[in-house]
Amino acid sequence: MAKKKYCINSFFAGIGGFDVAFEKQGFTTSLLCEINPFCNQILNRHWPNAMKEGDINTIKVDDIPDAELWCGGFPCQDISVARGASERLGLKGKRSGLFYRFADLIEQKKPEVVIIENVAGLFTSNKGRDFGVILQTLSSLGYCVAWRLLNSRYFGVPQSRTRVYLCCWKNNPVKALNVMFDAQGAFKPTNERKDFITEESLAEEYPKVPKVAYCLAASSGRHTGTDWSRTYVVCKDGVRRLSPLESERLQGFPDNWTLPTEQSVNDDNINTLRYTAIGNAVSVPVVEWIANRVKTQLVRRDNLDDFENVLTQFNDLIKSKWSDSKLSDVDFTDTAKDYKWKRGGIVWSDRVLECNISPTPAKAIPSSLLKLIEKDQNNPVYYLSPNAAEGILRRVDGQNRTLFRPLRIALEKLSSRNI
Repeated sequence: MAKKKYCINSFFAGIGGFDVAFEKQGFTTSLLCEINPFCNQILNRHWPNAMKEGDINTIKVDDIPDAELWCGGFPCQDISVARGASERLGLKGKRSGLFYRFADLIEQKKPEVVIIENVAGLFTSNKGRDFGVILQTLSSLGYCVAWRLLNSRYFGVPQSRTRVYLCCWKNNPVKALNVMFDAQGAFKPTNERKDFITEESLAEEYPKVPKVAYCLAASSGRHTGTDWSRTYVVCKDGVRRLSPLESERLQGFPDNWTLPTEQSVNDDNINTLRYTAIGNAVSVPVVEWIANRVKTQLVRRDNLDDFENVLTQFNDLIKSKWSDSKLSDVDFTDTAKDYKWKRGGIVWSDRVLECNISPTPAKAIPSSLLKLIEKDQNNPVYYLSPNAAEGILRRVDGQNRTLFRPLRIALEKLSSRNI
């Protein structure tokens, strides 16, 4: 008997990170919905035969193909804490508010599983009320919602990137629980910050990088000395930013995934688009970890009456208690109240169970930043200027930060501080 082929519909598809991950686990991509023109070039290149839609606001429900799984990382711009002085509008914002349109489509089609990803700021957006609205909305549609904060650096890519993932399973708490949690509990790392300043290469070897990269941002990649918390490569002849190819690797994509057809790899205008798209993408290895578990649960039959017994087998949740109040009774529009959400939890039967779980799998998957670095990358467009080097040092010193030592030495040499 042939194995059933499961399908995935992607909304806010970006450059297809969800789809790359789920296809590695045997899923087939049926629909890609993405409004960004550059991202659509990438999607058309890699999925020429999949159905494409642009604006989620104009897609017709009847045109959406059947699929067991829907996924989407609705826009984070109004939720992210990395917004400078601008106001965090949260779900009231034009872009992040597209969650409501996504929920409306879910309500009309009722896929079996929905996977959602967003920035860690989702927990605190509008003093925690936005996350409450999301849980309340999805729960009211008949889904059990399990969530976790997960860090990419423990799933096989050397990038410290924390994101919130939600697994919403229609009428099935056992499956949602098994996707997002390991019964034996999460691995508990120690001395996490040390890897940002610990060198991987030998003293005489170049290039030099620390063990773990900072989180990739959705930026142009150019540097004017205004941001120290990016990852730089120390070379014999200077200091450079990560290339787009290295950024792709840090997100778990194949090499040159974001290079449009017939475009030059050295075109800095194209590179700006690539950096932004990569920074907005999901980390493929994290999603593949989830995808593998979704696949396993899709073929299982569970006794829902046994959920409470199953729950007692999960070490990270065993000491947690269900909320006294019903989720549907909470008024998340009351601006006088704020809510603090823990890093993991589950919503079922209108109740919430939370725990402060480590953002890791049961066993960390090792990775190496040095192995991802291009050893012969000497394109001058990626190299920092003396002014940029001085800007980084000035900000580092002003904020009393500690840099990766080889980087500090190289920046001082570049800026002529040590002359």
